[in-house]
Amino acid sequence: MHQRFYRRALENIFIFGSWFVASCYASGQVSTRDYAIEITATIQEAPPRITLNWRNDADGQQFMVQRKAKNATNWSGGIILSAATSSFSDTNVMVGVEYEYGITKYPAAASAQSGYIDTGIRLPLVDSRGTVILMVDNTYAVDLATELARLQQDLVGDRWAVIRHDVARTAGPPAIKTLIRNDYLNDPSQVRAVLLFGHVAVPYSGNYNADDHSEHTGAWVADTYYADVDNGWTDTTVKNTSAARLANRNIVGDGKFDQSVIPSDVEIEVGRVDFANLPMFLPRTEKDLLRDYLAKDHNFRHGIITAQRRGLIFDGFGQSGGQAYAASGWRNFAPFFGSAQITEVGTDQFFPTAATTDFLWAYVAGGGDANYMDCYGVGATSDFASNNVKTIFNMVFGSYWIDWDATNDFFRATLGSGNALTVAGAGRPHWFFHHMAMGETIGYSTRLSQNNAGVYVPAEFAREVHVSLLGDPTLRMHVVKPPSSLTATTNSGSVTLNWGASPDTSLQGYYVYRSNFFDGHFTAITNGAPVSGLSFTESVAAGTYTYMVRAIKLESSPSGTYSNASQGIFVTTTVSNSNSPIRLSQATLQSGLFSLKVNGQIGMKFVIERSTNLVQWTALLTNTLASTNFNFSDTPASSASQRFYRTQILP
Repeated sequence: MHQRFYRRALENIFIFGSWFVASCYASGQVSTRDYAIEITATIQEAPPRITLNWRNDADGQQFMVQRKAKNATNWSGGIILSAATSSFSDTNVMVGVEYEYGITKYPAAASAQSGYIDTGIRLPLVDSRGTVILMVDNTYAVDLATELARLQQDLVGDRWAVIRHDVARTAGPPAIKTLIRNDYLNDPSQVRAVLLFGHVAVPYSGNYNADDHSEHTGAWVADTYYADVDNGWTDTTVKNTSAARLANRNIVGDGKFDQSVIPSDVEIEVGRVDFANLPMFLPRTEKDLLRDYLAKDHNFRHGIITAQRRGLIFDGFGQSGGQAYAASGWRNFAPFFGSAQITEVGTDQFFPTAATTDFLWAYVAGGGDANYMDCYGVGATSDFASNNVKTIFNMVFGSYWIDWDATNDFFRATLGSGNALTVAGAGRPHWFFHHMAMGETIGYSTRLSQNNAGVYVPAEFAREVHVSLLGDPTLRMHVVKPPSSLTATTNSGSVTLNWGASPDTSLQGYYVYRSNFFDGHFTAITNGAPVSGLSFTESVAAGTYTYMVRAIKLESSPSGTYSNASQGIFVTTTVSNSNSPIRLSQATLQSGLFSLKVNGQIGMKFVIERSTNLVQWTALLTNTLASTNFNFSDTPASSASQRFYRTQILP
């Protein structure tokens, strides 16, 4: 507690003193970047080898390298390397297995210096994402029906099952949580994520100030309440009537909760898209901003909106007594892109850079003030409204506005600008996104960062209730462009699919899926082996089917390689009854031959049989109708007084 108070007190110097920070840099003090160990990986398939490489800041300290399984909660062992080391090779690895490494300084510095990477060699495709709950504020549900339906299709196309609830804006947090909790308890192994779309009730909780401003002490926004399906949230003890902002005041029985720290691990990955009370964007209304978000979410998923794989950083705080907020940028961007693809800009250069140059990720840190609209050294909410930033995933940290449910809030305004799709308040606490370099969703990183109790360092300020993601939690960082123009041709008992090629390279092929109804429950029908061509045919019973096709690519990043899939494209078709009639015309005797004609639907597979007594039948020919009729001849036997022919459809 004393160390935490000391660090927060130090930060008060920096939060209002960006000029002082600049003078510290000039005098040669340790930079924020030195608090992040920037790791990348190179892989070798035969024999399998993973080599970690990192930037060495030459401070004279040794390095400790540790490894664990992705979902393990403890690191195993540890290898101590000399202070001059900048690489480490691990040959105790296998192709197709995921590994996570952590590197920290040894002995541990007073302020943790760390880096993390998730890696593997040819990791298999994750072909089922689980279930996402789409919680829609019904204020604009009718107006945005087409766009919301497209979002649901995109979620299904990324192998999510979707449960949707349309709720009143007036519904309180307990009512919303009941819906989420019931869905989760009905299928806890599959329900994974929640997307709150629109101004769904905002929970408040706690009696603390994550930004050190005493007048901001009280209840803060707490979407972690929705993420934690367990009980343990109470409204019985906190009595705070002094917070400057009414929303932060918290008294017993007011519907705001007591907890400043999550009472237990969160189970669900929650993200929110909420543009209420942003008049700075007028004439674009809340409905316009919601519609625009749905459009760019779709366009990013389909590779229509793109950004170079590189990161942009503005650091208005510096190392801040060892808290080094912007280390969240350096630490995560290295396994994403490599250190050479990280650009740092100076004061007042973020918006001019981000509005003209595309970056997949950006990190911004600067002091804020009590109007919730300004970020020192960066700009204001009005800059997000007047610029179209070309950053997709964002981290933005500063005072006041990380408690984002305020009019014209700077943090929340990020999502209203340009191509921005997500924003997280990384700094207090630090966030850990490194799994996204190997195909994970940003929701996974959100839950990981919210639950962090020291597996990843620094862990200071972790588990506080305000830690939240704004944006779609199901988004992934690497997009494979989907195939196009999917068509279905049906014949009795069969379907032939044709599609246009994905424009992406390094493709492994295409996966084909089928469903009896469009709800996300598709079955892969290519048996794990991608189709190499641009067509696929299968025999099915009569009925209506929806088919989906996805392009499969071997994705490569500075963290490793894995199989990645595009969004699915869809077509629905009806297959006629396989017992639909096939007809055999009356035989005629011509030139010593019995001539017959088979009539039916193109694609029917059939057999022609012969008998002399209508009891015993002999198959003469099997074939498939290439046109609506087929001509067949048979030589009569002189000993037979009569002859019978029949035809039947084959499966």
